[in-house]
Amino acid sequence: MSAAVERRLAQFRAARGSTGAPAPAPAPLRSAEPPAEAANGQARGGGAPRALKAVLWAVLLALAAGLGLALPVGLLAGLYWMHAATRGPAERRRGELSAYSVFNPGCAAIPGTLTAAQLERELLYRPAAGSAG
Repeated sequence: MSAAVERRLAQFRAARGSTGAPAPAPAPLRSAEPPAEAANGQARGGGAPRALKAVLWAVLLALAAGLGLALPVGLLAGLYWMHAATRGPAERRRGELSAYSVFNPGCAAIPGTLTAAQLERELLYRPAAGSAG
């Protein structure tokens, strides 16, 4: 575990043990506020408002449906939306890890990730490495 996680765990245990009352909820790890460009209605990747993009997509889909090409246009639009919705390493904040460990430096997993070694250990009822007991 990282030092910050261990420190917060120690604070939680100290608060819970000293008063006997439930500890207050921990502070959120990330800001719940959307990015500035999303707050003003702008899409992350481009400069056009999202509503305009949706209207243009609907018009294109209607034209494609008239030509019998609605399925390919819909599939291509879906692939584009998946590509546009994923953030690359350059768009992440400093220190922010991806949920997929293969995209992190050194394939580092985010805290709380269930690993194959941990699952095997728990299924076979083995104690964790380095723990007493």
